[in-house]
Amino acid sequence: MMSENVNENQELNKELEARAHNRTQRPNGSAFRTFIGEDWGPRPQGPQRLEVADFTPARRAALGRMFPGERLVFPAGDLKVRSNDTDYRFRAHSAFAHLTGLGGEDEPGAVLVLNPIDDPSDLSHDAESATHEATLYFHPRASRSSEEFYADSRHGEFWVGARLSAEEMNTLTGINVKHSDSLRDDLAKDLGSVQIRVIPQADAAIEELVKELRQQNGITENALHADFALAEAASELRLIKDEWEVREMKKAVEVTAQGFTEILKNLPRAIGHWRGERVVEGAFGAKAREEGNGLGYDTIAASGNHANTLHWIANDGPVNDGDLILVDAGAEVDSLYTADITRTLPVNGKFTDAQREVYEAVLEACEYALETASKPGVRFRDVHFAAMEVIAKHLENWGMLPVSAEESLTTDGQYHRRWMPHGTSHHLGLDVHDCAQAKRELYQDAVLEPGMVFTIEPGLYFRSDDLKVPKRFRGIGVRIEDDVVVTKDGAVRISENIPRTVAGVEKWIAEAQQS
Repeated sequence: MMSENVNENQELNKELEARAHNRTQRPNGSAFRTFIGEDWGPRPQGPQRLEVADFTPARRAALGRMFPGERLVFPAGDLKVRSNDTDYRFRAHSAFAHLTGLGGEDEPGAVLVLNPIDDPSDLSHDAESATHEATLYFHPRASRSSEEFYADSRHGEFWVGARLSAEEMNTLTGINVKHSDSLRDDLAKDLGSVQIRVIPQADAAIEELVKELRQQNGITENALHADFALAEAASELRLIKDEWEVREMKKAVEVTAQGFTEILKNLPRAIGHWRGERVVEGAFGAKAREEGNGLGYDTIAASGNHANTLHWIANDGPVNDGDLILVDAGAEVDSLYTADITRTLPVNGKFTDAQREVYEAVLEACEYALETASKPGVRFRDVHFAAMEVIAKHLENWGMLPVSAEESLTTDGQYHRRWMPHGTSHHLGLDVHDCAQAKRELYQDAVLEPGMVFTIEPGLYFRSDDLKVPKRFRGIGVRIEDDVVVTKDGAVRISENIPRTVAGVEKWIAEAQQS
């Protein structure tokens, strides 16, 4: 039954694809095919080996050792339709990108498979790679004499540019390469004696294929749990970044800093625009796309009271003189690593007394959290608790808590969380909330280790209609967010050069608008 459903879906897809060409007249005569395949010059030199290819074998080896004797499947994912016959830009699943080093918009439909090695002594692998052998399945470019060359809008060179050959992909990644057409047979080989796992929610078609092969071979017990365990392990593998990843994080922060400076230049124009928040959003997005792969996530450009909506991404409001605007934005570089920075900026370049009072309370929480993160033996959760100590202290001083700050910080208290409802930190990397499938004991409860990259982002959110807030603070929302890497000497801000103090921010705005 499963095979029949798959075949029906394939036939339906072919029919829909054929209908998509109803608006065009496709030449298909043999004379035309010969003509279009003739007289093309030599292709340019192929790609060089990626720098990251020196780091990915260790990542694959570390993951493989967790699942000896099992076949592990990592789909890149596939294109998703945006509107009729246009697709969203492709972005590979993070586990696939981490294990292959492929970034940008490379290789929709590709699949990485780690096959267990039966007798490692017979293969020329180093000791770290001895549990699995990697194969990358993708659709290499066709010859210029083929119909695909000019007529296939998904893979054809006329439509999407020249794809890599199998040899070039091998050079680029250092991974053994096979055509996607052989994936099904290779996944089916020896199933039953070999178990199989697939990363869930990456590619529905590949998940369905694995499900079918499991059923054919009687591998159905605990299948979902097995796949989740693979996703969990792949997520946990990214908790400690290698030196190449840390360099990419620094690049992402550099591009993000450029994007924020572009915002500052456009603030005067934003004030006069009926959708000033989108002027801010657009200024950052243009720089992120020019210098990187694009946005790491949808930009929050929240002016005035909009800053008190944590995930304000509509960005459809005005920017008024005298407002603070909270901008939470991150550029994703071509390797797919993203920064995550928040700055709260006075639109006219100067903080009011009330704005400064709230801002400096949040800044103090930032500094104390970083100081705490630098202490030996500190756990990830302690960074949040440190920031909350400062937040609760200020709320008590402003007379906003029904109890003391000390009582509010207890498990049964937490009154301060009315004005700071989110966590202070999350891991950062290929995903803006990286390693999200990791077990709690390896995430929240883990001792900080060199190579961990995370945010520190306390805030205070005083909604305009919150009667528990002193009147002078109502409508003010402030968040300050920096990106941090743990080193052997403590936690260091990667984003140290993006101004954060009141004086620093005011000077930054003035200089950007004078340039």
